[in-house]
Amino acid sequence: MRQKLGFASAPAALLATTLSAAAQPVKLRYGVIAASARNIQSVALYIAQDKGYLAKEGVELQLVPLPGVEHMIEELDKGNVDISFTATPYLINAVLKGSDAVAVVGGPQNTIYSLIAKPGLKTFEDLRGKTVAMSLPVDTISIATRLMLAKHGVKEGDFTPKVLIGTPPRAQCLESGACDAAPLSQPEDFSFVAKGYSKIGDSLDVISELQFSVVAARRAWARDHADEITRFARAYAAAFRYMADPANRADVVKIIADKTGTTPELAAAIMTFFYDPDRGVMPKHAEISMAGLSKVIELLGASGQLPAPLPAAERFVDLSYLQKAGLE
Repeated sequence: MRQKLGFASAPAALLATTLSAAAQPVKLRYGVIAASARNIQSVALYIAQDKGYLAKEGVELQLVPLPGVEHMIEELDKGNVDISFTATPYLINAVLKGSDAVAVVGGPQNTIYSLIAKPGLKTFEDLRGKTVAMSLPVDTISIATRLMLAKHGVKEGDFTPKVLIGTPPRAQCLESGACDAAPLSQPEDFSFVAKGYSKIGDSLDVISELQFSVVAARRAWARDHADEITRFARAYAAAFRYMADPANRADVVKIIADKTGTTPELAAAIMTFFYDPDRGVMPKHAEISMAGLSKVIELLGASGQLPAPLPAAERFVDLSYLQKAGLE
């Protein structure tokens, strides 16, 4: 009997130690940019905080404001942040230039950008000779916008591109009249349409699958902090599941309205647009779509941003943390 009890006590002690370790709070410096703070892409992070999913995992996020998406991997490599939200084209280019960064957790996937134009401009043809705001050439926002225009016969040289990084500067350019059209994310695109601006098209028209954003870390740091990343992944995944659950629709609409500054009516319209049916905008549970990341690489190659032969998507991802969290 003693032998059986003694044999059973070892795993029990191990379990107690594991639970105790898991309960120890950790602080992670999380890189964010101001352009995304009131954007639909940040809603899952707000849910993870407000609904206690991060607290349940013993994770405290110290939000570190960064000057722009093109600096997010740079600040990661400098060690100024532990993990960072970033758009995948910037991660890919940084890694190819020697960065130690790697995607560890999935974020919003096929983020939809609507091409919004001044009132009176109704078609792609109307954009000939007009000024169209773009992000940097490496950004899939710019690539998708050019693909939309080209699909409808408006090619390079038929319009004047104006580089503005982030939806807020592009929205400001459109509202001021300095830009005739601009790709905007949610909720700005819905807000502009409500004010009488025209939606000419959106990125889903040319890109049906994408892994637009991820949470990245330095490989060396991640290896030494696997538990912290795993716990963050579980909390982030819980937030995406909460967001997608129809039973939570009214609460998520309220959160979107509160955090983004839009109206409840527009927030409800955004959720309907995303999930009725599910358009793959948000991940199911913070997974990373390898097919979606391969599409990003394909687009970068086709637009001349990456030389052949194109790298494999696996080069930029470490799925082990999602696997430890039971999410892959």
